[in-house]
Amino acid sequence: MTHIDAGAELDPVHPAPVPGRTRGLSAAEVAERVARGDVNDIPVRSSRSLGEIVRANVFTRFNAIIGVLWLIMLFVAPFQDSLFGYVIIANTGIGIIQEWRAKKTLDSLAVIGEARPTVRRDGVTAAIATSEIVLDDIVETGPGDKIVVDGVCVEADGLEIDESLLTGEADPVVKRAGDAVMSGSFVVAGSGAFRAAKVGREAYAAQLAEEATRFTLVHSELRSGISTILKYVTWMMIPTAIGLVISQLVVKQSGFKDSLARTVGGIVPMVPEGLVLLTSVAFAIGVIRLGRKQVLVQELPAIEGLARVDTVCLDKTGTLTEGGMDVTELRPLQGADETYLRKVLGALGESDPRPNASLQAIIDAYPDSEDWRCTEALPFSSARKYSGASFSEGDGEASTWLLGAPDVLLGPDDPALAETERLNEQGLRVLLLARTSRDLDDPRVKDGTRPTALVVLEQRLRPDAADTLRYFADQNVRAKVISGDNAVSVGAVAGKLGIAGRVMDARRLPPNQAEMAKSLDKGTVFGRVTPQQKRDMVGALQSRGHTVAMTGDGVNDVLALKDADIGVSMGSGSEATRAVAQIVLLDNSFATLPSVVGEGRRVIGNITRVATLFLVKTVYSVLLAVLVVCWQVEYPFLPRHLTLLSTLTIGVPAFFLALAPNKERARPHFVRRVMRYSIPGGVMAAVATFVTYLIARHHYTGPGSLEAQTSAATLTLFLISTWVLAIVARPYTWWRVALVAAMLVAFLFVLAVPALQHFFALRLVGVSIPWIAVGIAAVAAAALEFVWKWIDRRAPA
Repeated sequence: MTHIDAGAELDPVHPAPVPGRTRGLSAAEVAERVARGDVNDIPVRSSRSLGEIVRANVFTRFNAIIGVLWLIMLFVAPFQDSLFGYVIIANTGIGIIQEWRAKKTLDSLAVIGEARPTVRRDGVTAAIATSEIVLDDIVETGPGDKIVVDGVCVEADGLEIDESLLTGEADPVVKRAGDAVMSGSFVVAGSGAFRAAKVGREAYAAQLAEEATRFTLVHSELRSGISTILKYVTWMMIPTAIGLVISQLVVKQSGFKDSLARTVGGIVPMVPEGLVLLTSVAFAIGVIRLGRKQVLVQELPAIEGLARVDTVCLDKTGTLTEGGMDVTELRPLQGADETYLRKVLGALGESDPRPNASLQAIIDAYPDSEDWRCTEALPFSSARKYSGASFSEGDGEASTWLLGAPDVLLGPDDPALAETERLNEQGLRVLLLARTSRDLDDPRVKDGTRPTALVVLEQRLRPDAADTLRYFADQNVRAKVISGDNAVSVGAVAGKLGIAGRVMDARRLPPNQAEMAKSLDKGTVFGRVTPQQKRDMVGALQSRGHTVAMTGDGVNDVLALKDADIGVSMGSGSEATRAVAQIVLLDNSFATLPSVVGEGRRVIGNITRVATLFLVKTVYSVLLAVLVVCWQVEYPFLPRHLTLLSTLTIGVPAFFLALAPNKERARPHFVRRVMRYSIPGGVMAAVATFVTYLIARHHYTGPGSLEAQTSAATLTLFLISTWVLAIVARPYTWWRVALVAAMLVAFLFVLAVPALQHFFALRLVGVSIPWIAVGIAAVAAAALEFVWKWIDRRAPA
């Protein structure tokens, strides 16, 4: 708490003042260290490199399968039977381009949002990029700042550092000159400076973050669900494909090349090759869209995660209210002289080099008295709820003052509390100025204080807060306001924003997690919450199965942000909050949150739709192959037929559906929800198609019969697949109806134009079989409607 001579620096081994380094490094010393490589070359946070993006999109298991089959088709079949290979190349290219665009968006936003620590060089302080810090740099730090490199403290003025993110120890650690500071910790009170002792990958937090800060797209329920599905698909594909190869080489009505082409035609559609692509594209476009709204998504699954949130914990200051405040009134107590009190407040403001919003308002209202000198200071801490300073006044008198929460500094029966309560009910913030006879380092410094004035502050409500809270209410997302301020004051502010509910003082919350969770369910607004309690409250809500988002901008929010399912920080917030949050609102606009929720819901809802389309195709392809093997007949389709069907009933529609608006609330159990529709849809399509194929085989004989049989089966499969698309596209809008209709028209166009008939080997022969194919498709579609509705009633997702 005492001031330390800024002209001394400590050596990490011999912690005694080292003269001659008061000004920090010189330009020559910085250049020398840069040349040696003693620079803070920290790992890149935002995303993977271009090479990694290309490798991840090109070298996949299914691309390998499709690639081998494509090469076979290039040698043994006409060009149109190898079209599926070109589709895969186009898809891969789209995936690479979109992810690269998302990477550039992330990287540019990360530069805007990154911490810029203050270093002292040649006696001058300047904010520089974290990566520009060199060994032995003097780094200044204050409340909310993150320690960016390991170092040794050289100056400390009431410096308290929270190391809980590294050690798990909740209590802040008081730091004095000579003490080590670790990167990854953050300042909760006081100020100071430290000398960088380890930089770059040698720093403790950098070693921990090397893996944690890499590209994290794969770690989400959506992506892991798709991976699970693909694993099962692989298991189904291998034995089915082997059986199909053997049967088609044995059963040969036509030549070897045609049989081989039909074998490949049976294997290719089993691969849901576009599903991973569309998921990546949906995520990437989500990042780009949010980037345009100044939202930095530090971990891509956060887009998905916020869409699943059912409870959002809001810190009042900086989230519901703007950072700044205004002093509206000074109320002297016990006959104190107002002119003298103004001098005290001016001196208190000058005593803190890193004032918080409340103290900054006091500094703006009351200028410093130049003849007062601060002899000792106690910085503000969220845990104790007050700050203090000792002064040598202009006339030689000495005095010690405390400034903080009235209900913390005063006894429960003090008459000033009643006045404070009335002001809090109006939504005003009240600080108590009190004189104490004890030393600031006395643990009981607040005992026996003499109240001298109430400082009344007015907070500025965010103009967009009410609309945002209304959005969450409409979406059935519960809002919990948790703040370190007086509960009545917080409740009044919340009431102005339309948040109704029980107001509770967090000091009365039970420490037991289960009991705390019950209290949290009953209450809506909580005041006098300590930083550790915020963390405990998040844990208590999660213990009841809630998916919790936490918003905040202050150092007292860091622990809760870290533990929440989704942490959201304001761009103007402390370095520590921005570092641990998954989402940073760079423009400090609370109103941007609905956009993030909307992007998440769009991604999850649309990928669920699209996955159903892809997996219906996989299921019917596998089942058709099994039926072909069992009946010992030729596979009904060539690759060109399934390329056409996949393009019209899956590829083109899926792209539009995946990027469409979708406000449906995200629901869990992605794999179960997709498979419960895909399996009956695929079974219906396979059975209907194979029945049509067997009837056509019985009806058509002689030369050209196989092409006629294939055409009839293709008609049935197209119609049932289009009906699946029509179901998945619900609820209908004009463009969804137009999309389905356009696919139907495109298929009819292929059937009507002779050149396209020849290109795709599609020619409907006669009248009876084509109409039978349509009738079978209609029966299958009606059965599918019934089964899907029955599944919804019996086992809702």
